Amino acid sequence: MDTPPTRARYVVLTLTLLLTAVAYLDRVCISTASGDIKRDLGLGDAELGYVFSAFTFSYALFEIPSGWLADRFGPRLMLTRIVVWWSLMTAATGLARGFASLFVIRLLFGLGEAGAFPGIARAFARWLPRRDHGRAFGLAVMTGVLGGALTQPLVVTMLRHMDWRRAFAVFGAVGLVWAAGWYSWFRDDPRDHRDANAAEVALIGAEPVAHAAVPWGQLVRNRSLAALCVMYGGTIYGWYFFLTWLPQYLQRARGFALREAGWLSAMPLVCIALGVFTGGWWSDLLIRRHGLRAGRRVPGLIGLPLAAAAILFSVATSSPYAATAGLSLGAGLAALAVAPAWATCLDVGGRHAGVVTGTMNMFGNLGGTLSPLVVGVWLQRHPGSWNGPLVTVAVCYAVAAVCWLAIDADREIPGTA
Repeated sequence: MDTPPTRARYVVLTLTLLLTAVAYLDRVCISTASGDIKRDLGLGDAELGYVFSAFTFSYALFEIPSGWLADRFGPRLMLTRIVVWWSLMTAATGLARGFASLFVIRLLFGLGEAGAFPGIARAFARWLPRRDHGRAFGLAVMTGVLGGALTQPLVVTMLRHMDWRRAFAVFGAVGLVWAAGWYSWFRDDPRDHRDANAAEVALIGAEPVAHAAVPWGQLVRNRSLAALCVMYGGTIYGWYFFLTWLPQYLQRARGFALREAGWLSAMPLVCIALGVFTGGWWSDLLIRRHGLRAGRRVPGLIGLPLAAAAILFSVATSSPYAATAGLSLGAGLAALAVAPAWATCLDVGGRHAGVVTGTMNMFGNLGGTLSPLVVGVWLQRHPGSWNGPLVTVAVCYAVAAVCWLAIDADREIPGTA
C-alpha cells in the first residue's frame, strides 16, 4: 500500500501567510498614526510624503540583491534576517525625534525588509507544485493586506491607551516571535525536512537546484520581464496611496473623523485582499482551461481598466461614502493582477526566481515610492486638492493593463532553466 504524502508544505504556506500579515502590520501602522506623528514632530505634508516614500525607495533599491541572496543562500536564513531587521526598525520608529531621524529609520526599515517577497517566492518554488503557485501568492498577499486592514482600526484603538511611540514597540516585538519559529522549523529543501516524506517530495516535484551565474544580459533584454516591471510599477503606484495617504484623504477631503477614517481605510485593503486571492485562484483555473499565457494575462487585462474607471468615479462623486466605495472597488479590481504577476515570475524565472521576482518588485516599489511623494508635493502646492493625485492612479492602472499584452508566461527566460 502506497504511503500518502505528508502535509509539511501546508505548514510552509501557513508560516509565509503569517509572515505577510506581520509585514503589512508593520508597514501600515505608520499611516494610521500619521496624524499624531505629524503633529508631534512638526512635519508638513511634503515631509510626511518623504517619510512614507523613504521605506519604499530603499526597499526597491535592495530588492534585486536580496532576491539574489535568497537564490544563493535560501529563504531559511534570509527571511530570518529580514524579519529580525524590520522588527527592530519598527520598534525604532518610536524613537524618532524629528523629520531627519524618522526619515533615516524608515530608510533602514525598507533596506532590511527588501527581499521578503522574493524569499517567499523562493520558498514556494521549492515547496509547492506549480499548479498551486497562483493561489499560494493570492493567499499570501491577501493575508498580508488583511493584516494591514486590521492594523487600521487596531492602531486607532491602541492610540486611545498609549502614545504612538509605545505602539510601534509593541508591533516590533511580533516579528521576532515569527523569526524564531521560522528558523527552527523551516528547511530550504523539502528533502532535508523530517516532516516531508518521499511521497510529498514527489508530489511537489522538488529537484536539487544547483546555484548558477545569473544571466543578466538575458534578463535585461527579456520583453516579458520588462513589461512585468512597468506593469507592477503602475499597479503598486496606486496600491501605496491606500497604504499611506488614504486615512488623511478620508479625514481632510471627505470630512470623516479619525475613528471613522480608521475603519473606512480598511475597506480598500479588504478589497485588495479579496482581489489578490481571486486573481490567483482565477489565474490557476484559466491555465487549466486556456493555457499558461492566457491564464496569467486575463485577470490583469480585465481588472486594471475597470479599476481605472472606479478611481475616476471616486474623483467625480460628491458623496464621501460613494467615493470610499469607488476607491475600494478600484483597489480590489487592480489587485486581480498581483498574484498572477508573482506566479509569472516563477514561470519565467526558473532557478533564478528570486532575482526575477526581486526585479519586478523593485520597479513595483519604485512606483510605490513615487506615489506618496506625488501626493505630498501636490498638497503642498495645491492645499486641499486631492483630485490630481487620484487621476494619476487611474492613468497608472490603464498603462499597467496595456503591459499585460506583452507578458508571455509560456516563455522561460533563456539561461534560467
